[in-house]
Amino acid sequence: MTATIIQTNTTPFNTVAVDSVTLDIIENALRNARVEMDTTLVRTAMSPGIREQGDAFPLIADSKGRMIVGQFGSYIGPFLEGFDGTVEDGDMIFLSDPYSVQGAISHCNDWLVLLPVFKDGRLVAYTSMFGHQSDIGGKVAGSMPIVAHSIFEEGVRIPPVKIWRQGVYNEDLIKLIMCQTRSPEWCKADLNALIAACRVAARRVVEMCARFGDDVFFSATEDLLARNHRAMKQLIEQSIGEAPVSFEDYICDDGMGYGPYKIRCTMWRENGKVVLDFDGTDPQSAGSINFLLNENMMRMFFGIYMIMVFDPQILFNDGYYDLIDVRIPDGSLLKPRFPAALSGRTHALGRLFDILGGLLGQKTPQFLNAAGFSSSPHLFYSGRDKTGRWFQLFQIGFGGIPGRPMGDGPDGHSLWPNFTNVPNEFLERYFPLRIERYDTVADSGGVGLHRGGNGIHMSYRFLEPGLIAIHDDRWFIPPWGVNGGAPGARARKILEKADGTQTIMGAKQEDIPVEAGDLLHFITWGGGGWGDPFERDPALVAHEVVEGLVTVSGARGYGVVIGSDGSVDATATETLRTDLRAARGPTIAMFNYGPNVEQLRRACEAETGRPAPIQPIWATPLAIAAE
Repeated sequence: MTATIIQTNTTPFNTVAVDSVTLDIIENALRNARVEMDTTLVRTAMSPGIREQGDAFPLIADSKGRMIVGQFGSYIGPFLEGFDGTVEDGDMIFLSDPYSVQGAISHCNDWLVLLPVFKDGRLVAYTSMFGHQSDIGGKVAGSMPIVAHSIFEEGVRIPPVKIWRQGVYNEDLIKLIMCQTRSPEWCKADLNALIAACRVAARRVVEMCARFGDDVFFSATEDLLARNHRAMKQLIEQSIGEAPVSFEDYICDDGMGYGPYKIRCTMWRENGKVVLDFDGTDPQSAGSINFLLNENMMRMFFGIYMIMVFDPQILFNDGYYDLIDVRIPDGSLLKPRFPAALSGRTHALGRLFDILGGLLGQKTPQFLNAAGFSSSPHLFYSGRDKTGRWFQLFQIGFGGIPGRPMGDGPDGHSLWPNFTNVPNEFLERYFPLRIERYDTVADSGGVGLHRGGNGIHMSYRFLEPGLIAIHDDRWFIPPWGVNGGAPGARARKILEKADGTQTIMGAKQEDIPVEAGDLLHFITWGGGGWGDPFERDPALVAHEVVEGLVTVSGARGYGVVIGSDGSVDATATETLRTDLRAARGPTIAMFNYGPNVEQLRRACEAETGRPAPIQPIWATPLAIAAE
């Protein structure tokens, strides 16, 4: 089964020489078209997740579906392989079902549109964009149920369908889909924004073809892909050894009392290719934390990590995919069998970046990042206000970014580099709540020569009764430190009632009733530290104490003693650092994971009063087979 491309002009492209100036112009024109896609989306969408936070991912691909510019590659090829239909001029494809495209998108909240770009009857490119919809129906507001045992509980599933067929809009289809969501105004506006962004990029591609010629545009994209291939091949030869190295990390729990869940990857270089083998990863969960990881998406994750760490000037595209062999066991947490629930896949997605850092850094510790790309904390708040109007908030929070070779991790930043926070003024204007605190959590970043980024403490005062849900991780297994750095602090969530009583909430919990006046303290994790903390400049530590990023007692973790006047006590600092170095010993471990699992269980139960997760029972929780 594969898509059939219908063209009135089947003349093949000719490969021609493209001079460096023309190649540079086309490359930058494509980059600018990608930026224009983002701008169009932000100015057209309505939901805060897309409009304010930028939870959407554009791409421009060549006529074979290979991404030339964008933020998320990989999904056009799997779509074309699995689509039993035609692709014609005037068509636009719409989909959201991960299982229908081999995990090319990873949960049903992500609505994707794909526009084949034709010029003079010939397919010259694709433009595409997907964005996270705030609600697509299902058993809970926000459509990301924690206690879900199958994808059928997670809202409407859209297989690849034509939203436009040869220039005719399928209005009945959209009416049907919008009937499933609690927020049809937002969803329809966001869908139209995705469509508009793709059309803008398509116009720019046609303009480039008209200016330079179809053959020149085709050859330029081939050159850009080939250049990326050469650059990645060199990076792989320099950075990846033939001897296998392994690394594993854990998702804390599944929200139903079980965990932690292990993700393990072994990496080596073989015949000029990188092998990423996930053998040893735990079986799929009965809950929604599964991540249907498309192999091309993993290639994309690996490539963008390599580029950002070793050579950020390289244009990121799909040209290097044949250099990476990805092996994922069927039935595992990263390759669950249909109809496994997928809505909470963000925790596994984020953990993959920490695992890549742990793998790549073992050969080159100087490039090793600590952990902290660890999750994407979500808050949901919904109900009806005094006028009967439905309100529904979906917001992505930020944690501490890890300490890095080049410096400290940013405080309270996003897992994704292009995401931004929802402004507090926006939240207070459009939702019945008040933000009473928004600041970093002192000492939550792991100590190190380069400090891990601090987490965020955000306090929401609810002004109307409703239901909230919390999706987070790193509350049990902390983000690890490297090269002498310490782990970051774990996340916490505390619900304070109007009478002052406090309850420590689970990190994955839904259908929590709140009343007007209740206060939620949403506290995220800190990033792990990088390098020997006793080498950090004491004056910098003292400055961070003044700024509220480190406390006086926290400064002692760096071996720094702060006097009563706020300045560094140089003599006491030297003595303390000498004592701490002696207690540590001469060997500095590459990784510092903090307490072991049993110690963490005891600590978490003592801190929270809630039971720690228990190991899953590896039965076959999903016995329903695809018919």
